[in-house]
Amino acid sequence: MRKRSLRIQVWVNQEEDRKLQKHAKQSGLSREAYLRALINGYVPKTLPSIDYYTMLRELHAIGNNLNQLAAKAHATGHLDRTSFQRESDDLRRAVQQIQEAVTAPEPRQSSS
Repeated sequence: MRKRSLRIQVWVNQEEDRKLQKHAKQSGLSREAYLRALINGYVPKTLPSIDYYTMLRELHAIGNNLNQLAAKAHATGHLDRTSFQRESDDLRRAVQQIQEAVTAPEPRQSSS
């Protein structure tokens, strides 16, 4: 059985439809899901770029490597300083790349 049993029909003009299509597409939602989110008090966010997911995977990998080094150091009482330094450098580099990607100004797009 359907969760939603009521149908609502809304008339919009071409400009409103264009905006709705644009915002729904940017959020990765259907028009219906986008409108339901708004009705429920949420403003859907724009989907992050592919770079976001690449950076997130890189951070997870670095975190996993650091965790393994910490577990080994705890078990053996010895820290592999070279490996730890390499992972720390990778983490610093990844954080710097993320900061640049998020805060760097982007060229203005033409308003056509």
